[in-house]
Amino acid sequence: MSAILVTDRAAVRQIALNRPDVHNAFDDGLIAELTSALVEAGRAEAVRAVVLTGTGASFSAGADLNWMRGMATASEQENREDSLRLAALVRTLQFLPKPTVARVNGAAYGGGVGLIAACDIAIGAEGARFGLTEVKLGLVPAVISPYVVAAIGVRQARRLFLTGEIIDAAEASRIGLLHQVVAADALDEAVDLALKLLAKAGPQAQREAKQLALRMGGINEQDAGRIDAENAELIARLRVSAEGQEGLGAFLDKRAPAWTA
Repeated sequence: MSAILVTDRAAVRQIALNRPDVHNAFDDGLIAELTSALVEAGRAEAVRAVVLTGTGASFSAGADLNWMRGMATASEQENREDSLRLAALVRTLQFLPKPTVARVNGAAYGGGVGLIAACDIAIGAEGARFGLTEVKLGLVPAVISPYVVAAIGVRQARRLFLTGEIIDAAEASRIGLLHQVVAADALDEAVDLALKLLAKAGPQAQREAKQLALRMGGINEQDAGRIDAENAELIARLRVSAEGQEGLGAFLDKRAPAWTA
């Protein structure tokens, strides 16, 4: 079964993460398929907007359990290469030359939060929960950090990066991760309204407007690539560190890490 589902409706391409049995968690296959699908959507002349969502109950739970087992035993170089693939995915989404809408149907953690932050518009169901819980594993949300900080600001990022706390959809909206929160049964209607607004604008103007907003925010693709490389180095180093190994091991063994004992 494909890790994503791609559906075209008129000029809108919906890409759904399609691993509902593991809450749409990331693994190498999903990252590769999603990156490829986004690149294709960006190039397709018939596509005016992209909707990113998840199948099942969740948007994305972040890292897949088996993928995390691989992280725990991989070398620093292997971890660096792994992180660069995730970084390339989120960077592709951030700079996609089409408007992007995150249809947040459920919970999002770690990299799932990064995908939401990289979309132009984010609309979430009121029951959704969000978390950047990496510090609980002795790690940090390195690869997604530029996108999350750009979405919610340094002040809120400091709080969530340090505490690893779970927040609800209302709080996600208050801090800027979501633009709108609606009842679950009103999610499609809200997304459709956003798409109708997008359809009224000139596509060339939208490409320029997106780049303008990013540029005025001091964000460009060349610098993003450099920052992603630096952050991949950071997370690779932390994953093979004593604390990172203890945190990952504790998580996989379903026990408390040594620093909380």
